[in-house]
Amino acid sequence: MKKIAALFGAGFITSSVFANVAQLDAQLKSQYPNLHFKNIAATEMAGLYSAKLDQQIVYLDESGKHIFVGQMLRLKDQKNLTQDLIKTEPSTKIDWHTLPFQDAIKIVKGNGQHQLAIFEDPNCPYCKQLEPQLDKLENVTLYIFLYPLRPQSLLPSKQVWCSVNRGYAWKNLIQRNLQPNASQYCDHPIDRNLLLGKKLNLVGTPTLIFPNGTMKTGLISAEEIQANW
Repeated sequence: MKKIAALFGAGFITSSVFANVAQLDAQLKSQYPNLHFKNIAATEMAGLYSAKLDQQIVYLDESGKHIFVGQMLRLKDQKNLTQDLIKTEPSTKIDWHTLPFQDAIKIVKGNGQHQLAIFEDPNCPYCKQLEPQLDKLENVTLYIFLYPLRPQSLLPSKQVWCSVNRGYAWKNLIQRNLQPNASQYCDHPIDRNLLLGKKLNLVGTPTLIFPNGTMKTGLISAEEIQANW
């Protein structure tokens, strides 16, 4: 009887969650017909739902009156639940040859045989954590597309591009948090990069694009990077 009661309770909870998701979906479609929310799902936090809007992970309260944009972390183990959602998104193929490499910082290691394009925000913590993994790579050409999603990242991104040695300025900024000592007033590609990211439906940083067209978002290991070459 206890097992039956437990199963019944679990079934009731699951049905209730699905009902709430369906109710929220219907409410959003009724009140905001011009906004197209996809993949609405309950999160670990009671009364908060995740969804996809304009290629971005967002969060909604159960009333459908408020929307939250940002990263959700679980304090217990510091797990980034938003990154987990991003990783479950279907992989998207990019035409490598259409990328405007002239708008990226080019860094060559060794013979530069392997290639990798990365969209990065200098204040993105996962971009900073990606750096040690990139340092492990050998014989690679990196194309760093400055992609300042955060307002505070706009100025240093422009200053990096306007530096005499962009690769050196970028490494100092992303690895050592040393602000570039350069003007922001030069012909920079930042606006074009932001438009390109929107066109490519980038959902966050870092986003890595491989020559075979594979696109991956989030922190990945050097071994996983090499496996995609």
